Amino acid sequence: MAEVVLTGVEKRFGDVAAVAGVDLTVRDREFVILVGPSGCGKTTTLRMIAGLEDVTGGDISIGGRSVTHLPPKDRDIAMVFQSYALYPHMTVYRNMAFSLQLRGMRKAEIDRRVKEAAAILGLSDLLQRKPRALSGGQRQRVAVGAALCRQAGVLLFDEPLSNLDAKLRVHMRTELKRLHQSVKSTMIYVTHDQVEAMTMGDRIVIMDKGKICQVATPLEAYRSPANRFVAGFIGTPPMNFFDGELRGEGAGLSVVLGGGVVLPVPRPRITGSSGRAVVVGIRPEHIRLGGQGNGTRVKVPAVIDVVEPLGHEAIVTARCDAGLLQIETELHGELKPRQPVELFFDTAQMHLFDRQTELAL
Repeated sequence: MAEVVLTGVEKRFGDVAAVAGVDLTVRDREFVILVGPSGCGKTTTLRMIAGLEDVTGGDISIGGRSVTHLPPKDRDIAMVFQSYALYPHMTVYRNMAFSLQLRGMRKAEIDRRVKEAAAILGLSDLLQRKPRALSGGQRQRVAVGAALCRQAGVLLFDEPLSNLDAKLRVHMRTELKRLHQSVKSTMIYVTHDQVEAMTMGDRIVIMDKGKICQVATPLEAYRSPANRFVAGFIGTPPMNFFDGELRGEGAGLSVVLGGGVVLPVPRPRITGSSGRAVVVGIRPEHIRLGGQGNGTRVKVPAVIDVVEPLGHEAIVTARCDAGLLQIETELHGELKPRQPVELFFDTAQMHLFDRQTELAL
């Protein structure tokens, strides 16, 4: 068992709380992604799990054993860093075997582990090369292989793909997801890229300002964000937000946006809330360009500001009475700046947040 449990974990640098009371359980053999903007505390949290940062408060356990005050070598972990951290004078084989040699492991066992990891990562034909003869993606796989050879219960990844170009990042995302299906380790992965988080993790942990905002599966975080920060961080392009005010009650509840735009609230879960200041969130893919209204689609006149073609679709920035917004559409061939259009908001997909607390309603 390699369950990782953080209980009230804190890290302070003087008066600054880099991590503020984090509670998190990562199940055995689970692939969990810590995601958030720069400075949110995700890397500090990972480094505390690894033992590379001292814990100011709280407890960390791995496999049911408290490791809070243990050195990294005694924690049953292996770590892959943002930089490849390879020895340039050593072959791929020796880079992968080096930590095992330091531990005094028998040569036969080292050879078995290195060749097994190399086979999983597609490095079998590269074992006698040196790092300078490898591509960026191959070097990163060697770094992963060196961690795999330790056969630790927990594998930690600190933004391992950030130094790769876009095409290699996509390829390595697939490789790492396949790796998780092949090995029996618990994996904790840090990234600032929400696309990596959405595509790779069993669950994602969204952090901001040293705290956990939400722990959920990628689809749960996308469909039911806990607060405005999560709603704006998860999803590309990001969710559109408008200030509004609730009017009416029960089945007649609606939200009034700037410029007098009125959107009905389908299946209201809020009662007695007329006059409440809210923020309305709606994703670009839930706003249609053209078409016709129905029970949940509300027509809103707008003027196109910018068109960004992406091949099979386009991102259109438009301006309506409620403010600036973005939509995703396939109808981009005839679209031009300053062109008037009709947008249809799918209010069934609308999100409401309290304007003061920013929590989802």
